[in-house]
Amino acid sequence: MNLDIQTYNNSQSTEDKLICDALAEQINLHLPEAENKIWHAHPVWFLDGNPIVGYSKQKKGIRLMFWSGKSFEETKLNVLGAKFQDASIFYNSVNEIDSTDLKIWLQKAKEIQWDYKNIVQRKGVLERLK
Repeated sequence: MNLDIQTYNNSQSTEDKLICDALAEQINLHLPEAENKIWHAHPVWFLDGNPIVGYSKQKKGIRLMFWSGKSFEETKLNVLGAKFQDASIFYNSVNEIDSTDLKIWLQKAKEIQWDYKNIVQRKGVLERLK
């Protein structure tokens, strides 16, 4: 695991660290080709420079976010806004993580992508890549 991500995970409370470690392990397992790093202060995985999935500590728990998750059409993923294509789920216990769902969502993250990498050049307009 990326040392910066491990440092991030280690800085969390005991239960949140378990959640972060489990998420990182599953993401690395199912997206081995993805670059991963701390981006905007939290762990994010990229395919060809495009952000795909990441997690962060928030008041509601550990938020697992898929940048193109709205297009996955998965009922367990919450869509918060209307402008972008992100969707997420919150975890407060490692036991809440459904590895089958996570595997499906990570596969969809490879297959369904919106171009966040070039959003600034397009003045906030998203285009679908896949």
